[in-house]
Amino acid sequence: MDQNVLTALMMSLFAGLATGIGGAIAFFAKRTNKKFLSVAMGFSAGVMVYISFVELFSQAQDALTAELGNKPGSWVTVASFFGGMLIIALIDKMVPEAENPHEVHTVEDIHEAEDAHEAEVAREAEVAQEAKGIPGQESEQEKENMLLRTGLLTALAIAIHNFPEGFASFMSALRDPGVGVGIAIAIAIHNIPEGISVSMPVYYATGSRSKAFVYSFLSGLTEPIGALLGYLILARFMSETLFGIVFAAIAGIMIFISFDQLLPTSEEYGEHHLAIYGLISGMIVMAISLLLF
Repeated sequence: MDQNVLTALMMSLFAGLATGIGGAIAFFAKRTNKKFLSVAMGFSAGVMVYISFVELFSQAQDALTAELGNKPGSWVTVASFFGGMLIIALIDKMVPEAENPHEVHTVEDIHEAEDAHEAEVAREAEVAQEAKGIPGQESEQEKENMLLRTGLLTALAIAIHNFPEGFASFMSALRDPGVGVGIAIAIAIHNIPEGISVSMPVYYATGSRSKAFVYSFLSGLTEPIGALLGYLILARFMSETLFGIVFAAIAGIMIFISFDQLLPTSEEYGEHHLAIYGLISGMIVMAISLLLF
């Protein structure tokens, strides 16, 4: 495998597996540091917004105007930019809200779920003892069906959300490693609370901390898988024009994720000013990083 492709794939893998950090925080932390998560989400949004407007969009426009001419290239850049927004908006619309991994959850939710699960087990044991038997087969079957449905829907939600993110980090790193590192870090930060959210339905369904942690960790694998699939599909058609279209679309995807998910999540975890401080900090760090490297 080409060294650039391998490097880009590793960046995408790094970003995806950050969901495992969220899973670890959910099960080993005593309480959620909401201020930290608020600033971190704002920071991630700042990195994505700065890279999208300053690097990705401008590189896309340069490539497309050089290949297609000034006016046609500019029109294609703008169309691709908003096309990327439309794609991620449609993907987000396909996922049921209850199974959406970007819904905000906290460590405290995990502890509440654990208490509720233990109470449910105790109630079932009491009922079984009173009846001098065990719960009926139909009840057990219903639980298994519910578990299967929850697992499948959660897996689908994670895959749908992470595929475009993995493709974005991969293609950016393939074209410009400096930009790719910034996007990979931003996606990794944003995947930490996603790991908490991913672990929630699994824990509710199984009552198992280990299973919930493993699922949250493995869910990140959909990002490098999405990256690799996208590359295999587009590799044979790759050209400056296609790179320009892809970069403009990635910029649109990043902007949509920032405004639709990261900033609202940042405000939900903390307060307005913390989100804005994180946003500006992310922009400053990314600007300096691009100037230095």
